[in-house]
Amino acid sequence: MRKIRILHVVQAAGGVDRYIRMLLKYLDKEEFENIMVCSQDFHKGDYERLADGFEQIEMNRAIGMSDLKSIREVRRRIKKYNPDIVYAHSSKAGAIARVADIGLKNRCVYNPHGWAFNMRCSEKKKMMYAVIEKIAAPFCDKIICISDAEKQSALHKKICKEEKLQVIFNGVDIKAYENGTHGKVTRADLNIPEDAFVVGMVGRISPQKAPDVFVRMAKLVKDEVPNAHFVIVGSGNQEAEVRQYAEDNGFEDSLHITGWVNDPMSYVELFDIACLLSRWEGFGLVLPEYMMEEKPIVATCVDAIPNIVRNEENGLLVEVDNAAEASEAVIRLYRNAKFKQNLVIQGIKDVHSKFDAQRVAKEHEKLFEELVR
Repeated sequence: MRKIRILHVVQAAGGVDRYIRMLLKYLDKEEFENIMVCSQDFHKGDYERLADGFEQIEMNRAIGMSDLKSIREVRRRIKKYNPDIVYAHSSKAGAIARVADIGLKNRCVYNPHGWAFNMRCSEKKKMMYAVIEKIAAPFCDKIICISDAEKQSALHKKICKEEKLQVIFNGVDIKAYENGTHGKVTRADLNIPEDAFVVGMVGRISPQKAPDVFVRMAKLVKDEVPNAHFVIVGSGNQEAEVRQYAEDNGFEDSLHITGWVNDPMSYVELFDIACLLSRWEGFGLVLPEYMMEEKPIVATCVDAIPNIVRNEENGLLVEVDNAAEASEAVIRLYRNAKFKQNLVIQGIKDVHSKFDAQRVAKEHEKLFEELVR
C-alpha cells in the first residue's frame, strides 16, 4: 500500500515550527510522506531528516494583496505534489491553503494553533477574524483544536458544526529531553548565586505573555525573599519597559533576560519556580515542558491553561493581570517545600500520561487514516 502523502502549509514560525517538527519526527515514515510548503521564516536545514520535500514561498502575517500571490503559489504546489491531505497550520496559512485547495481532489485539515479571535485585540479585529474563520470552515474536512478551550471557543463563535472539530492536545518531546544533555547552562553563566531562589518564565517579552505582570510580581517577591532572582527566557518589544521597571525599583541586578536562545529548556533547569502569566493562550506548550523539567508552576487561569494546570494539584492558578496574587502563589511555594514537591510529582505523571509528543503523532495518524482509507 502506498504512503499517505501530506502537504503541510505553514506561515508562522516559532511555536508552530516546533510543533510540526515534533509531529514529523514521530509520524510513521513507513506510512506517511510529508511535504513542507512554508513561508520565508522557516529553515530548510531544520527539516532535512523530517520532511520528504521542502519548498518556501512568500507568505506574510499581515493581510494584504500579497495573499493573492501566496494562494496561487500554494495551489501550484498542491497540484504539483497531488497530496492525499493538505494540512494547514495557523490562521494565516489556514486561510491561504483552504482557498488554494478549493475544487482540488484531496482531504483538507486545518489547525489554527490558537484562534486569532481569542487574542487581546480590538473587538473589530476579533469580529473580522471570526468572520474569516466562518467563511473558510466549509473548505476543510477537519479542524484540529489543541485544547478543549479552543473547541469551546469555536462552538461559541459558531465557526462550524461540532462534528468537524477534533481535539488533539499538544505534546512535548519527552524522549528527546530524557536522552539530551543537561546542565549546559549554569547559574554562574547568568551571574546568579548558587543559593538564590530563582523564579523564571519562558516566552516572548510582549503583551500576550505579560512580562510586565511578571516583573511587578518579581518586585513583590523580592520584598519578601531578598535572595530572589528572576529570569526571562526570550526577547520582545517590551524588554526596555521591563528593564526600566526593575531599575526604578532597585532590583535590576536580580533580573536576567537571556534574549532569544536555541535551547530554552537549558535555562528552565535553573528555575525553582516556573511561571506563565499569559493574558491569552491557545495552549501554553511551555507548561508541560515545565512539568517535564520537574518545576512547580504558577500560571494564569485563562483559555486553555486550566486544561493543563489543575489548581492545587499540579500547579497553582492565578487571575490574569494580578501581580499580587502571582507573588503570593510564588511565596507560598517558596515556604512550603512539601506542597511544592507534591505539585511536581503530579506534574511528572501528567506530562507522561497526557502530553507526550508520540501520543500527538498517534492521534494524527488515526485521523489521517480515517480521512483517506
